Amino acid sequence: MLFNSITFALFLPTVFILYWFVFQRNIKLQNLFIIAASYFFYGWWDWRFLFLLLISSATDYFIGIKIGNLNKNETSSDTTRKLWLMVSIVTNIGILGFFKYFNFFIDSFVSFLALFGISQSYTTLSIILPVGISFYTFQTLSYTIDVYRRKIESSNDILAFFAFVGFFPLLVAGPIERAANLLPQFRIKRKFDYQKAVDGMRQILWGLFKKIVIADNCATYVNYTFENYQILSGSVLMLGAIFFAFQIYGDFSGYSDIAIGTARLFGIDAMRNFNFPYFSRDIAEFWRRWHISLTTWFRDYVYIPLGGSRVSKSKIIRNTFIIFLLSGFWHGANWTFITWGAFHALLFLPLILLNKNRRNTNTAAEGKFLPNIKELLQIGITFLLVTLSWILFRAESTEQAINYFVQLFDKSLFVLPAIKLKLLLHNLIFISVMLIVEWLQRQKQHALDLSGINSGFVRYSVYLLIMVIIFLFGGEEITFIYFQF
Repeated sequence: MLFNSITFALFLPTVFILYWFVFQRNIKLQNLFIIAASYFFYGWWDWRFLFLLLISSATDYFIGIKIGNLNKNETSSDTTRKLWLMVSIVTNIGILGFFKYFNFFIDSFVSFLALFGISQSYTTLSIILPVGISFYTFQTLSYTIDVYRRKIESSNDILAFFAFVGFFPLLVAGPIERAANLLPQFRIKRKFDYQKAVDGMRQILWGLFKKIVIADNCATYVNYTFENYQILSGSVLMLGAIFFAFQIYGDFSGYSDIAIGTARLFGIDAMRNFNFPYFSRDIAEFWRRWHISLTTWFRDYVYIPLGGSRVSKSKIIRNTFIIFLLSGFWHGANWTFITWGAFHALLFLPLILLNKNRRNTNTAAEGKFLPNIKELLQIGITFLLVTLSWILFRAESTEQAINYFVQLFDKSLFVLPAIKLKLLLHNLIFISVMLIVEWLQRQKQHALDLSGINSGFVRYSVYLLIMVIIFLFGGEEITFIYFQF
C-alpha cells in the first residue's frame, strides 16, 4: 500500500477515526488495533511476509525478556546473556541474509572461482525480497542490543512491543526507531493533540509534494538517461545525475515526512530522518543530515563498539570504511552499493586526516538570509560529490556505472543538453521552489512548519497552492525507491 495511492487515502482516515473514537479508552485495545491495522497495511503487498514480521517480533520480544531477567540476577553469567543476544542476532541477520543476499553470495562466489579458471554450474533461488525487512530487522535488533547493554528495560507488554515493531507509518522504510524513544509511547494512554495532528498534516503534505511533484517527475528523465546513457551527451548525463539526486531526496525524505507526519496523527513522535542534507558544507555534515536513523544506528552499534573516534587515526579510518561498506551493503545485494559506500568513505578521508569531520555542526548561514561565498562553494562542491556518488547508487551494475562515468566526462559535457525545454523547465522550476522553501525553513523541523505565521489566510493559501500543484503537476504513481531495501 503506497502512501501516494488512493488506497492509502481511504485506509488512513478509517484507521484514524477508529483509533481515536472507538479504541481510545483502552490502551491495550488501541495497541491491538494498531497491530491489526499495521499487519493489514503490510500484508497488502504479500500476506506471506507477515510470518517473517511475526518471527522477528516474537524472537526479540521473548529474548528481550530472557536477557532482562538475567540483567536483574546478579549471579547470572555474562556468557549466558551474550548467548541469548547471539540467538537474536543470528536469527534476524540470518533471515535478512537469506532473503536479501543469498543469490548475491552465490553469484559472487562463482565469479570468484572463475577468476582462477574454475567453472561451476549453479542455480539461484527465485527469492522475493520482503518489503521493509532491512528496516524492521534493524529496529528489533537495536532493542535486544540495548536491553543487553542495560540501556533500557525489557518489555513485558507484548501488545506494546508488537505495535513498536510493526507501527505501519514506519514499518516499510523507517525511520529506524529506537525502543528508548518509541516503545514507551505505546505503554501510555495517548490523548488527541490538535496542534500535533495539524503539524503532522503539514508534514504529510510537504512529503507528498516532494514525492509526487519532485521525485516522480524527475524519475521519467532519470530512467531515460540511465537506459540510454551510451548514446547521450555528457551534459545530458550530468543533468540525469542531478535529477536523480533530487529524485532520491524527494522520494526518500518525502516518505519520511509522510511517515513522521502520519505517526503524529496517532499521537506518536518519531525521530527525524532528514535535516535538509543538500545544504551541507562537507560530506561529514551531509551524513549527519541524510538518513539520520540509519547513520546513527551504525554509529551506535558498529562504529562506537569498534572504538569510534577514541582510537588511533588509522583505526578511525578503518572504522569509517567498515561502517560505510556495511551501509552500502545494507542498501542492497549489488557491488554498486558497496562501491558507493567505499566512495563516501574515501570522501571522508581528508576530513579525518585534517581533524575537520566535526567542523560544520551548525546550520549553514545560521542567523543569516543567504550564505557567504565560502559556504556557497562548500555547499556546491559537496552537492556535486554526492551527485556523482548517486550514479554508483542508481546504476544496475558496476560496469554500467563505469561506462556512465566515461560517457559523462566527455567533451560533450560542455555542450547544451538536448532535452525538451518544457520538461527541463518543469523540473527546474519545482526543484527551485523546493530548495527555496527548505532554505528558508532550514532551522525548522520540517519545511512546512508554518506555526510562526499567525495569518490563517496565508497558511491555508499555501496549503491550497501545494495541493493544486500536486494535482496538476504530479508525475505517474511510482513505488518509493527505498521499498527495495
